[in-house]
Amino acid sequence: MLPDTPTVSQLSHVISQAAAPAFLLGALAAFIAVLISRLNRIIDRSIFLNGIPDEDTARSRLKADLPRLVQRAVMMNRAIFWAVIGSISISILIIVAFVTAFFEVQHERGVAILFIVSLGAFTVSLVDFAREVRIALSEYDHYG
Repeated sequence: MLPDTPTVSQLSHVISQAAAPAFLLGALAAFIAVLISRLNRIIDRSIFLNGIPDEDTARSRLKADLPRLVQRAVMMNRAIFWAVIGSISISILIIVAFVTAFFEVQHERGVAILFIVSLGAFTVSLVDFAREVRIALSEYDHYG
């Protein structure tokens, strides 16, 4: 049997607790958009370099940049993966907060664990992003 409908004060309490995770979810969505944009630029550059014929000696030296682009793409892919994992855990956190409020179940430990998982995944994503940026800036394309 379902418990009584939560009161307005109970729901407002849950909504106020879900505000911070909701802002983090918005930040993660914007961060994922930035990561996807960088990955698209890496892929576009790789396609351009692969399109250079080997007979074009003036531009074929640009293909030396391909291994670095592959490494950057791998890091961006991993950063996107971890940012999505963080977003999923934040979404689950918000759902759990509302469901447990509806059923009047203690949820503090579960929510704390989900928040820690989300921040951990976000941190790993940021580290991969920082590594990719470092490679992009330290070994920039000298050939233009």
